[in-house]
Amino acid sequence: MGWLDGKVALITGSARGQGAAEARRFVEEGARVLVSDVLDAEGAALAAELGAAARYQHLDVTQERDWEAAVAVAEEAFGALHVLVNNAGIGVPPHPFLDTTLEDHRRTLDVNLHGVWLGMRAAVPAMRRAGGGAIVNISSIDGIVGAAGMASYSASKFAVTGLTKTAALEWGGENIRVNSVHPGIIASPMVDAAPPEVRTRLQGYLDRQPIPRMGTPEEVAALVLFLASDESSFITANSFLVDGGISGAYVTPL
Repeated sequence: MGWLDGKVALITGSARGQGAAEARRFVEEGARVLVSDVLDAEGAALAAELGAAARYQHLDVTQERDWEAAVAVAEEAFGALHVLVNNAGIGVPPHPFLDTTLEDHRRTLDVNLHGVWLGMRAAVPAMRRAGGGAIVNISSIDGIVGAAGMASYSASKFAVTGLTKTAALEWGGENIRVNSVHPGIIASPMVDAAPPEVRTRLQGYLDRQPIPRMGTPEEVAALVLFLASDESSFITANSFLVDGGISGAYVTPL
């Protein structure tokens, strides 16, 4: 018996990295998964790897029509939709607040916040038809504590935290649970692509972290799996950190 036997999940940004780890773990635990992303070749390859339990659908999370199509495909292909993981997100290189452009600010909010909002709007009617469901919104440690040089990113992730709690209050009586996950520094394509000065800054954080290493996508996926499953049936409107402990306290050198 798998933790997600009989469940159908839609995972955004799941062509690679953390989203791909979630898709693989979900299939291992019995779910059927709609892999979705704007990276079509990589997403289709992952769906092919996962076999009959998965299908790929192009999804730009900022586009309402893409969301409508993805939910329709999930229901047509697998019969229902029980789980939504709003994993897709973008980051921008750190900039002082006053050096951040309006274009970058708007783009960050459009993907990281409005994409989550659109996703929940599209998925909840399908979850009602299925008799309930679970939504897991991927926020960030920067949606719990501030991050100098990351004003727009942090604002988007704090907003996801608030959106999550509000949605949970509205839909709890319909057996739809909504929680947020807040990763710290996780090995990912986004981190791999960071310029050297950013990686140096990240290493400084890791050196002071209680568990002094990056997390893995699989470690995040394990938490997302729990929140998507019926094992967490009495948990909603909550925020869960998977950050190696860096948010727990100010760490001073011994």
